Amino acid sequence: MGTPHSPQWFDREAGFTTRPYAITGGRTLPSRSDLTLITQVVGNGLRSDHDVRMEQPESAAILDLVRERPLAVVEIASYLDLPASVVRVLCGDLADRSLILVKKPGPEKNTPDEHARVLRKVIDGIRKL
Repeated sequence: MGTPHSPQWFDREAGFTTRPYAITGGRTLPSRSDLTLITQVVGNGLRSDHDVRMEQPESAAILDLVRERPLAVVEIASYLDLPASVVRVLCGDLADRSLILVKKPGPEKNTPDEHARVLRKVIDGIRKL
C-alpha cells in the first residue's frame, strides 16, 4: 500500500507529485456537514485489509491512522501532511461508505463567559496569596 509520502506520490525536493484537488476529484467540500477540523474520526473495526488495498493511497493512510484510536481531522491532516480540506473530503467519502465512524465535537465549553469566570478565579486566588 502506498502512503502519501511513498515515492509515487511524493518527491523530497519537489513535494507532492499530485495536486490536492486531483486527490479529491476536484471537490473542495466534504459530502457531510459534520466534518469540522476537530471532528473525531475512528475506524469502524469492521474493515479488512482488502478494503484498505482497494482505497487510493491517501484514503488507505487515513484508515491505517484511525484503526486503533480516534483522531481529529486536523491531526490526520498533520500526520499525512495533506491540506485539512482534502482530509475532510476524503473522510466524508470514507464515512459515506461506513469505513470510518465520525463523532461530532461536543458543545463549545470555552466561551468568553467561561474564560472570564476562570480569569476571575485566578485573580481571586492571587489576591488570597
